[in-house]
Amino acid sequence: MAGPRVIVYPPAEDGGRRVRVDNQFVGMAYTLLDVAEFLRRAGLEGVEPQPEDVASAGWVEWRGGGPDVWER
Repeated sequence: MAGPRVIVYPPAEDGGRRVRVDNQFVGMAYTLLDVAEFLRRAGLEGVEPQPEDVASAGWVEWRGGGPDVWER
């Protein structure tokens, strides 16, 4: 399934990771659940944002570490 362009940036000093959906910054995530919630709030059609699905979604680009990296 093709989805939106989602980028999760490398962890900041406090462990938070910036999240962008398409061209919009949607928040700082501190857990995988936060990323899923940002996607739910963005109202993405055809996307059921469960944390385990977000971790393996091919349309989520994880920069500076995968979905299990939350500390700098």
